[in-house]
Amino acid sequence: MDAISDFFRHIFSWLAVPSLDNLRISNFIEIFIIAFVLYQLFKWIKNTRAWTLFKGIIVVIAFAVIAYVLDLTTILWIFTNTFNVIVIAIFVLFQPELRSALEQLGRKRIMSSIFNPSASSDRMSKETEKCHEEIIKAVFDMAKVKTGALIVLERQVLLNEYERTGITLDAQVSSQLLINIFEHNTPLHDGAVFIRNNRIVAATCYLPLSENAKLSKALGTRHRAGVGISEISDCITIIVSEETGFVSVARDGVLHSHLSVNELRRELQEEKNTPQSGGKFRKLKGILKNEKKADQ
Repeated sequence: MDAISDFFRHIFSWLAVPSLDNLRISNFIEIFIIAFVLYQLFKWIKNTRAWTLFKGIIVVIAFAVIAYVLDLTTILWIFTNTFNVIVIAIFVLFQPELRSALEQLGRKRIMSSIFNPSASSDRMSKETEKCHEEIIKAVFDMAKVKTGALIVLERQVLLNEYERTGITLDAQVSSQLLINIFEHNTPLHDGAVFIRNNRIVAATCYLPLSENAKLSKALGTRHRAGVGISEISDCITIIVSEETGFVSVARDGVLHSHLSVNELRRELQEEKNTPQSGGKFRKLKGILKNEKKADQ
């Protein structure tokens, strides 16, 4: 019980504003390091199943604070005696996610990205260009034989809720792999492929259909799904028609059809160079739209 009280007293003591005369350079360094670590932690939590766990932890902490303020001694005693078990359970249940996060941290060149950001940017630009060329090759190879395809390139707005409807992958983008995924009568050919950070993250995903009445009635489900996902996010969607073999791109709810190789390359080049702004507004618009549909 005393440990819980000391814990909350220590937390509340942080609210006291320190004197500016006591601030040193080391304090600013500590603030920067802590802010960076917290940012990476929250970013990881947001993109994994740990987000649901994190919201549950917030509820438990809020409940514990209320119990402390109201001096509910029995609840505080239960919280004190189960806290260690809960922490151990968290590490056991989320061991795969924690291992994946540590592996990603080990692969990152943190110091080079901080002290030489241009080199990191150049490397990412080259990887993106190579990824785009592989996509273009796969798209037009499939267009020649009229193999339907639906490819979603994520940008600022994450689409985890739609990725979870499919099968999770973690593969380098290659034309051969994309063609094999969309090949007829294969387990992954139906649905959309999601590409994030130049990697295929999921396949056979289901997308929301557009309700835009101005779209041609001749368009099938694949095109309406491509337009639908572009309406609620800042992604760019590539569609290959199974009936005609035509290549189309959907962006911001607008469908550009009958694209050539150079036109698709130009679309992807613009996607790479365009400032990624307005994503949060489109995300909010999509959330409100989905909630409205659910209420109906």
